[in-house]
Amino acid sequence: MTPDIWMILAFAGLLIAGVPVAFSLALAGSVGIVAGLSPDMLATLGTNTYNSIAKYPLIAIPLFILTGLIFERAGVALRLVRFAQALIGPRHGGLALVAVLVCMIMGGMSGSGPADAAAVAMVMLPSMTKAGYPKPFSATLIAASASTAILIPPSVALILYSIVVPGVDLRALFAAGLFPGVLAGLALLVPAMLVAKRYGWEGTPVEGAEQLTVRGTFRDALPALFAPILILGGLRSGLFTPTEAAVVAVAYGALVGLLLTRELTLRDLWELLGEAAIISGVVMLIIALAGIFAWAGTMLGTFRHMAEWIIGLTDNGVLLLILVMLAVLVAGMLLDAISIYLIMMPILIPVMQHFEWNPVWFGILLAMNIAIGQFTPPVAVNLMVTTEVAKIRLEHTIGWAMLFVLAMGCALALVAIFPSIALWLPQVLGYNV
Repeated sequence: MTPDIWMILAFAGLLIAGVPVAFSLALAGSVGIVAGLSPDMLATLGTNTYNSIAKYPLIAIPLFILTGLIFERAGVALRLVRFAQALIGPRHGGLALVAVLVCMIMGGMSGSGPADAAAVAMVMLPSMTKAGYPKPFSATLIAASASTAILIPPSVALILYSIVVPGVDLRALFAAGLFPGVLAGLALLVPAMLVAKRYGWEGTPVEGAEQLTVRGTFRDALPALFAPILILGGLRSGLFTPTEAAVVAVAYGALVGLLLTRELTLRDLWELLGEAAIISGVVMLIIALAGIFAWAGTMLGTFRHMAEWIIGLTDNGVLLLILVMLAVLVAGMLLDAISIYLIMMPILIPVMQHFEWNPVWFGILLAMNIAIGQFTPPVAVNLMVTTEVAKIRLEHTIGWAMLFVLAMGCALALVAIFPSIALWLPQVLGYNV
């Protein structure tokens, strides 16, 4: 067998054996280096791991993770829920509408689906259960809605995509993800409202909600609603770069929690710094060790060979795009977004260039696929979070998950057929697409 095959088989075998993705990538890359190059080349492992994370834009990832944690602890989700409920009022499917809207707004702060899912589930699940919504439905809806965080800026996944794919403007990616993210949320809302009406689930307000007014709840929710405007407005005006926007978001979140909501203390802030460091450490470890796999695959020509094989499957770009999307969807059901980008993009970049697909549009399609994978079993990281909060088993949600997969799949198809859904806004804003 060739060294390419040895490396791929080693990676697949390690994953099947249950070895974490980060270490599977590093060990498989080492196998490729030994089999195809020279054992002496193992001396490059340290350099490759360092070079993988020694990139200035990556600073934004731990900062946006910290932003999400701060807003979650600051009680922002509860204030958004109250405002949305006061705005919508009691009606069939009202709480479902609230859950989707709050998830989308929270996604505009954290950029992380699991963090979004955890924050909203803890607030919404008790209310939805009291209103008659089955826990499997509520948990699945929140998990699916939280997946829009991977599209609505600031998105940690899009930050990584802009680093992996050379020449892509992160500001253009952020702008391109906004309308597809909203479209995905609306696509989830349609079946949720229809099902709620079919079964007569009444979106009754949470306890004490009858005393809530739109004006009062809007005032309480205003700091949270202003956060996405601050981030996107600063980027658009050129006041700060995406990395600097992450610093601004952290500072703003801390001020909101400490001075406005007053649900955040300095002790809490210290604890959140440690929590964010742990989460960021896991992310950075994956990125660092994936550098070994990427370097070995590049030196051995593995990625080039696989790209040539994919291109050779068909001359029909539409058919090949469908096959790529299906492959990414399956990968999203098993792996996290960061691992998918690091593993698949070295293979897909030559394919994208061969068929002259717009890299910004293609990045949004990949993100939508990965978003669907975040609530599709067997792994379904968002669904794992919400089912844990709801205290139910993951398999109880499979039927509802398939319904929402179909709904978001329709949104994905629309963006694929009409690229202007993603590209119109960055073009209007004058970004390079």
